[in-house]
Amino acid sequence: MAFARPQESASASTLPPSLPASALPQPSPARPKVIITCAPTGAIHTPSMSPHLPVTADQIAQAALEAAEAGAAVLHLHARSPLDGRPSQDPALFAPFLSRIKASCDAVINLTTGGSPHMTVHERLRPVLEFAPELASLNMGTMNFGLYPMLKRFPRERLAHDWEWLHLEGSRNLVFKNTFADIEAILELGAAQGTRFEFECYDIGHLYNLAHFAERGLVQGPVFVQSVFGILGGIGAHPEDLAHMRRTADRLLGRLGYQWSILGTGRHQIALASMGAAMGAHVRVGLEDSLWIGPGQLAVSSAEQVRRMRQVLQALNLEVATPAEARQLLALKGADRVGF
Repeated sequence: MAFARPQESASASTLPPSLPASALPQPSPARPKVIITCAPTGAIHTPSMSPHLPVTADQIAQAALEAAEAGAAVLHLHARSPLDGRPSQDPALFAPFLSRIKASCDAVINLTTGGSPHMTVHERLRPVLEFAPELASLNMGTMNFGLYPMLKRFPRERLAHDWEWLHLEGSRNLVFKNTFADIEAILELGAAQGTRFEFECYDIGHLYNLAHFAERGLVQGPVFVQSVFGILGGIGAHPEDLAHMRRTADRLLGRLGYQWSILGTGRHQIALASMGAAMGAHVRVGLEDSLWIGPGQLAVSSAEQVRRMRQVLQALNLEVATPAEARQLLALKGADRVGF
């Protein structure tokens, strides 16, 4: 059996002329590092649902500092009454943990203007007006906000405080109010004190609302879009929902150089954040959004979720942003210009 002879190397005289550098394949630009936001507590889950949910100022501060140590560059913070764990926007409950966190780490502190869907807009704004943070959350539309399905897992007899049942059951008839006038007022107040926003978009229409305010000049880039998946009343948590949110954000906000982040609720937290990270997103984790670290397994801390997310990012060969890098990506004013 005859074998074909290997092709002989071309001589120098037969080599093609050198190509100009512009015609050669160019290396892809370095991808920005991934910002991990951590939300250690919030207004959705109640203390009876997990012994690990931070309630007191000391617990919230400790949880936030552990998350920062684990790699979170941004800390999204709520406060609770130390008596029964009820969500509160009283600035006096924020002050103790804000001062401790700022003194102990350089993470970006992001305060809620969402508060709780049961609160008025005036109540929700109090901490941001008092403390003028670098970053604050801003919900981008009025919506139904259904928490009552959690009563299947946490029936009334398992809840230690009456307010917990009322909080969940009352969401059957709950409208989370964020009108155009509300959003406009919050944007103007933020601009006056140099606070930028994490725009929480729970549905496709919220992206259109955000684009509307950008067209009016009330929102300027870089825009930090936090896409929220899995709340009853908003967009679902299917991978197709994530892809649709990304396509729409690209079309409406791409010219602004937006920064995209993924927030998956409940059991979807790590899975959706992983998919988003592979598509170029930043990520958010924490006990505010999910109490779980695995099927039927409560997370012992938000830091545990941050560490799990870092493992995913490392497996994807993605680098985690430092607080300084997060400030640069989000064009924040700096920790020296806050009111705490």
